[in-house]
Amino acid sequence: MAYERRFRVHSSSFAGMFWFAGWLFTLAFAKLLWWQAILALVIWPYYLGVRLR
Repeated sequence: MAYERRFRVHSSSFAGMFWFAGWLFTLAFAKLLWWQAILALVIWPYYLGVRLR
């Protein structure tokens, strides 16, 4: 008997890539300093979640 493998793509992996790309775009567009970039890493997901809710 041959076994068939099926793979599932989770939407969270796409959402994570989208979030990371958006975060990098925000850093480049706003020309943030390193401490502002770290602050954006914490605050940006919150505002994105509130906006997309």
